[in-house]
Amino acid sequence: MYEDFYGLRERPFSKTPDPRFLYLSPGHREALSRLLFAVEDRDLILLTGEIGCGKTTLSRKLMDELDEESYRILLFINPRLTPMEFLRALALRLGVAEPQPGKTDLLEQIGVALYALYEQDICPVLVIDEAQLVPHKETFDEIRLLTNYQLDDRNLLAVVLMGQPELRKRLAHPVYEPLRQRVGMQYDLKPLSLEETSEYLDFRMVTAGGEPGIFQPAAVEKIYEFSGGIPRKINHAASLALLEGFGREVRMIGSEVLDAVMEELVLTR
Repeated sequence: MYEDFYGLRERPFSKTPDPRFLYLSPGHREALSRLLFAVEDRDLILLTGEIGCGKTTLSRKLMDELDEESYRILLFINPRLTPMEFLRALALRLGVAEPQPGKTDLLEQIGVALYALYEQDICPVLVIDEAQLVPHKETFDEIRLLTNYQLDDRNLLAVVLMGQPELRKRLAHPVYEPLRQRVGMQYDLKPLSLEETSEYLDFRMVTAGGEPGIFQPAAVEKIYEFSGGIPRKINHAASLALLEGFGREVRMIGSEVLDAVMEELVLTR
């Protein structure tokens, strides 16, 4: 709709977690570096952050960075699973054609599959998104026990737990002490600053084929005030602002454009 008007190849503020549009703020760059280090070390890493901070997009970027011949991604995007449901789903992702119904035999199948990948010099990477939704402590116990699959000098898989801040609070409970002891690295992703918000807007506009500076400083301040530096909220505000600017036939997005869409933004806050 507004793409041609602003000289864009595509919409710059889509809600999909496209790693091409990942703006690497210092915080996001640090998070990605830790993710890569933990995976290469076959460790367990905990990544937390507010809703919309970019955790899922970071996970997609991580997948893009990993060599497909050396790593196999085992992604769970809906971890509302009982322990046996989780183990069966994991076995299927590992290539087990017919997971056994009994837990002992199922764990044996998982161990055999992990060792087979090790012999092929492939590191499985278990990525659990929205891990705060894991319903049972026992499911977390099974995740922890996966780190027992190891040789003398290395684990047989890497584990990435990603979730909202309540995940960190949940794991702080004493019953999760055994799991916390297995966490080799962790990072809490923070919202963007005002300056980073301005850079974020320019980065996504340029990535989509447009020009930087379309969002004027006063508009950036209003977007930041609304969003609190949360990328998903920035995307929402910026997308509506471009649509409003197109309707007004203005090439630069100023504060008056943001004022015009603020009522809709406040309703969706």
